[in-house]
Order: sequence, then structure tokens, then C-alpha cells
Amino acid sequence: MTEVAGVIERIWRYPIKSTGGELLQRVDVDARGLLGDRLFAVRDAEGKLGSGKNTRRFRRMPGLLHLRSRYADSIDRPELLDPRGAAVLDPSAFLRSYLGRDDVAIAREGVTSHFDQLPVSVLTTATLDWVCSAVPGVPVDERRFRPNLLVRTPPGTPPFVEDEWFGNKARIGDTLCVDFVRSSERCVMTNEAQGDLPHSPLVLRAIARAHDTRLDALAIVAAPGLVQVGDSIVLS
Repeated sequence: MTEVAGVIERIWRYPIKSTGGELLQRVDVDARGLLGDRLFAVRDAEGKLGSGKNTRRFRRMPGLLHLRSRYADSIDRPELLDPRGAAVLDPSAFLRSYLGRDDVAIAREGVTSHFDQLPVSVLTTATLDWVCSAVPGVPVDERRFRPNLLVRTPPGTPPFVEDEWFGNKARIGDTLCVDFVRSSERCVMTNEAQGDLPHSPLVLRAIARAHDTRLDALAIVAAPGLVQVGDSIVLS
């Protein structure tokens, strides 16, 4: 038995981890995830990666979300965009000045993965709409949750429908196949200001109260392929 869960509405890729990403119409997906996604990160002298939180692997570096990254030519060299949206000439030099640290540089992924959790994050409009209704007056869109794929779900789909996908496979487009495993555990990054989205502690608080801070569906790639805006996502 198969079920059409929705249609791909937007595709996001984040060339430099913890910066704002780029919208795509299509992208190849392999075992690692979307081609080039989080392939680069801001790394300090201790080898920790720039993030919105402090953990064993990550170092909180406030301000990264006000920057964006994209690939102009190839995935070998990402572009970093300043808060005004202009590409900077030397990303590492810019970050040292911007962050007020002389020990940071843009680094390509090596042995240690740049992903917080699993390679592909999928969020539905049903869940996103619920968040918007739970925090009236607070601007919310999917950028707060940094998904790779935003899925437009049919009218009447309940929020957190992603929970029902865990343990299932999904075909996306003609060839891509993913296995849904679990949801992301959300942290303070969901509250952070970025672009025209203001800081608000209400976002994480609402998710914690309603769904134990969990939001989205994380997946591993079972079969590589191409994903495009407009592709159906079919559960099996």
C-alpha cells in the first residue's frame, strides 16, 4: 500500500553549516544527503564547529544565522554572504572580523561529520502552520527549523504528521528513496534571529510544551536520486 504524503514545495541547502542557506529548484541526493549540504563549516582552533549551541563537537558563535551561503560555480568553493546579502571576497578573513575571533576559518568536512543528526530533514506545511498558530504575532517560516525539504501536505493534514512516517520508506520523484527514522530534538537555534525573523523564546517553548521539543522527520538515503520542486513524496 502506498500513500502520497505531499509535494515538495521548497528545497533548502546550507553550504556552510549554521549559516542561512540557498533555495534550489532541484538537487542530487546521495548517501551523504543533498549534494554539498553542510559540506563546509566554521571551525575554530580546537576543531569545534560554529553553531548556535555548545556541545562536545560544536561551539556557539552568535551571528552566523545573519549570514548566508551558496554555491556559485561548484561545491568546491562556497560563497559567504554578509548580512546585507553581498558576497565577501575572503570568507575566513571576513569571519575573523565579524565574529571577533582570530582562530576561525571555513573548513571542508573531514572525518567528523558536520551534521547534527541525520542527513535529510523533512518538514511539512501542516506542522509549520501549527507553529505559526501557536505563537501568534511571532514571524515564523521554515528557516527557523532549517529543513532540507518543505512538503506541502493536503488540506486537513494534522500537525506532527511526520511522526507517522518513522519506520517507513518514501519515494521522492523518480529515483530518490529515503528511510524515515526519527525527529530532530530542537534547541535554542529555533528562537534565534535571522534575516527578518526576530528572536523569540516562544517558538521553542511552544514546541516543547506540545511535542517534547521534537519537530520534523529525519531520514537516511536508501537510494540516491534527484529531487525537484513539485515532486511527490510517496510513503510505502
